[in-house]
Amino acid sequence: MDEALRLAREAAAADEVPVGAVVLRQGEIVGRGSNRPRAAHDPTAHAEVEAIRQAAAALGSERLGDCELWVTLEPCAMCAGAIVHARIARLYYGAGDPKGGAVEHGPRIFDHSQCLHRPEVYSGIGEGEAAEMLRRFFRERR
Repeated sequence: MDEALRLAREAAAADEVPVGAVVLRQGEIVGRGSNRPRAAHDPTAHAEVEAIRQAAAALGSERLGDCELWVTLEPCAMCAGAIVHARIARLYYGAGDPKGGAVEHGPRIFDHSQCLHRPEVYSGIGEGEAAEMLRRFFRERR
């Protein structure tokens, strides 16, 4: 989670919503991502999607069934869908997101009967720092 938090700080410094993510395989980072929709002019350039894309390219496969994703914020519906399609084995995330989250909040993507894959989910890891970073980011912009 330390690397995901570092990537979130980088995103904030670039005036992006501070979210960072890493994909690990057998304890080694194979994909990194930070939010960059503004810089990339791409609404899909969320930290999770960036990390999954990088990991899939590095491993030469769209299936990441032996990988885990660490992200600083509860994934949105789009990112939860990407996690499903990549077949990520385990998801670890920091802060919950009552407004935009789709794992424990909102649509709860992994609970749907149509969901083709359900990762193990662990929440609250690094939650304090991740949540404070987000609060500070949005407070400074209001």
